[in-house]
Amino acid sequence: MTIGVICAIPQEWAYLHGVLARPSREQIANISFDSGELDGHRVVLAAAGMGKVNAALVATLLADRFDCGTIVFTGVAGGLDPRLHIGDIVIADRVVQHDSGLIRDERLQPYQPGHVPLINPTERLGYPVAPELIERVKRRLEGFTLPALPTAAGGDDRPPRIVYGTVLTGDQYVHCEPTRDRLRHDLGGNAVEMEGGAVAQVCEAFDIPWLVIRALSDLAGADSGLDFNRFAEEVAVSSARVLLRLLPVLG
Repeated sequence: MTIGVICAIPQEWAYLHGVLARPSREQIANISFDSGELDGHRVVLAAAGMGKVNAALVATLLADRFDCGTIVFTGVAGGLDPRLHIGDIVIADRVVQHDSGLIRDERLQPYQPGHVPLINPTERLGYPVAPELIERVKRRLEGFTLPALPTAAGGDDRPPRIVYGTVLTGDQYVHCEPTRDRLRHDLGGNAVEMEGGAVAQVCEAFDIPWLVIRALSDLAGADSGLDFNRFAEEVAVSSARVLLRLLPVLG
């Protein structure tokens, strides 16, 4: 089985591309798809670019054109949970598109993509990861420790934590403490990013498993831009290492 691996930006893609064995490249829709092997597992690696449309385009091609049986997004995110630190890993057990919904009284009420409560209501909100996949992931990562991030890379000389929870997706870069706190309070998000919810929506349509792995490059506040530029490349390597560890249980 072939595993599709999506990154958004060069900092997320570079490490995996560097360890990809026997790569061959195909260009589709101005996106490079590199087929090869990671630790002996067949993969197709693509840098989608930022945002939900780019992620959905690449996920669709991986599912339909490359016949991938599982799709994984690996990269960085902003932290929402105040207990987490730069460098920590959030593996989604559920994703929610926080910018999709109904505007009422000048506020957005998040709602399931493709639905409007006044037209085609649903009780669903978000996309859960398949329970059996999450169980395999947890067993595989039990006792697994990442190298400590140095202080210069945003760490505090301790191994990054690996946690499971809700990851929020939206087509905005969150650079605002009040918005960060609202997203955490309203939706229970551990991290916020710009692609995972679209990948989940596409994979559900194709009835294939998916996973989102995110390393925190910033804390989604006023310093998030500075922190992202300082730490994204280093913490993205941690996310990639988690992916490499999980490859045997993703098929």
